Amino acid sequence: MVDQRRFDDQRSTLDARAAAALLGVDRRTLYAYVARGLVRSFPGPHGRARQYAREDLERLRTRTRARAGHGPVAAGALRFGEPVLDSAITDVAPTGIRYRGVPVAELVEAGVGFEQTAELLWTNRLPAERPRWSAAAAPWSRLRTLAPAGASPIAVMQLVVAALALADRDAGTDEGAGALARARAVVPVLACALAPGLAEPRLRAVRGEDTVAGVCAAALGCRADAEARRALELVLVLAADHELNASTFAARVAASTGADLHACLGAALAVMTGPRHGAAGLRVEALLDDIGTPARAAAVVRARLRRGEEIPGFGHPLYRDGDPRAPPLLATARRLAPRRPRVRTIVALVGAVAAAGRDAPNLDTGLAAIAAALDLPRGASSGLFALGRTAGWIAHVLEQRTSPFVLRPRARYVGP
Repeated sequence: MVDQRRFDDQRSTLDARAAAALLGVDRRTLYAYVARGLVRSFPGPHGRARQYAREDLERLRTRTRARAGHGPVAAGALRFGEPVLDSAITDVAPTGIRYRGVPVAELVEAGVGFEQTAELLWTNRLPAERPRWSAAAAPWSRLRTLAPAGASPIAVMQLVVAALALADRDAGTDEGAGALARARAVVPVLACALAPGLAEPRLRAVRGEDTVAGVCAAALGCRADAEARRALELVLVLAADHELNASTFAARVAASTGADLHACLGAALAVMTGPRHGAAGLRVEALLDDIGTPARAAAVVRARLRRGEEIPGFGHPLYRDGDPRAPPLLATARRLAPRRPRVRTIVALVGAVAAAGRDAPNLDTGLAAIAAALDLPRGASSGLFALGRTAGWIAHVLEQRTSPFVLRPRARYVGP
């Protein structure tokens, strides 16, 4: 609820005439900004005309000036341009990522679990101990008949989210503590969806696990030692959020309309299936298949570059000096299985791309390395990416619900 006393202070608000003058626009444009949720307005005290938040006006003026001086940047605002939304969740900088102001590198070094990381993103509080989440049973036997053999983990997650939504009779109470309780229940269930074909033996093995990383290990059928679980934990924590990526923005758009949590997750998962986003890991796997052995890495890279083809799994628009999430994943994979042929192939690929003077590896190559080290099923790296990102999606859904407007960008008409 707005603290009206704060905005009665004339140092914090301006009347319409002064607000329009500050922005350099007419009053009709000012009112349009208010209607779009860019500027907050409040009833003036003692029957006076409405007042406009100086903080919002100053922020909007800064952005408007940036657009005026950098036309191409403004035109590309939805293509890694200037931020679309204000957010207090994740700061992405060339030197690293911070969740709620906490460097992710510090979380990793301290061994903070995925559940703690998710709670930090959701509540802005880092629990001292790992929370233990419980998951309601999903209708696995019925879902199994709908998930064909070989279905991608993300596709199965879409199926599971839809089933949970249909079974949830209290979806309309998706606010406050109810939203958090629903979030803590749905994430472990989605981890179960990593089991290929929702195989019954894998789902039985999941029942004895009390961490999301443990559920992942059991569902994927990989080695169950502590080192392997730490590797899965690392994947989930590093993938937990990345600011306004495509799937997160889709979740926020859905949340801005009042859609419930399941619907928001469904929107995000749909976007995650795209080969330019969550399914990019499949392209890395295909490249590794093409290379085959470490000895062929340099030749395949040179051939692709001669043909003008990109090398999937390398480069990122936000990191000119390399994606900071990739090195810890690559180092972990080499430590887990230094002699495994596919791990050695990835190491050779990274070296070949570097020798060609091209971009450093990104998260997708790091995920592929962990999947290779743990001998995970095909597509598992993309599934783990999506599972980790559920923490960020939920955080952004909760934040978006505090905003009073629907996300509705404008189009710049360029037709006849």
